[in-house]
Amino acid sequence: MTKHFIGTKIVLALAMTRLAYNEYRGWQLPGDDNGADDGYLVEYTDGGAPNHPDHAGYISWSPKAQFDAGYVEVGDVGHLPPHQQRVIAEREQLADRIQKLEAFLHTALFAGLPDDEKQLLKMQADAMVLYLGIINTRTSKFA
Repeated sequence: MTKHFIGTKIVLALAMTRLAYNEYRGWQLPGDDNGADDGYLVEYTDGGAPNHPDHAGYISWSPKAQFDAGYVEVGDVGHLPPHQQRVIAEREQLADRIQKLEAFLHTALFAGLPDDEKQLLKMQADAMVLYLGIINTRTSKFA
């Protein structure tokens, strides 16, 4: 049975077309691929054997739309210890979720929900904003 998963990795990414990635790897672009496709060279630095001599982690290419849908930018956190990197990532993911939830609260779909569901979603948004404040206070102490 196929299962669903949510990714939670912090990765390095460099904007790169499909053709540029194939050339970087020394590969021939398959004839049916569009080399002009926007995307990213993605490097996974938290495990896995390196597959390119110029990288410490495993690299692959991801189309821009799929990458943008699956990742939220966390900025330059490489100088921080891993546990602080994860808090920064959590802060950015939470801020993104708050923005999306607050936008949803102004839609016709939200307006059509039962009153108790609307109230719970508003309470959820308030709790998320409070939680974000706590995380912001914590991260303000990171060097």
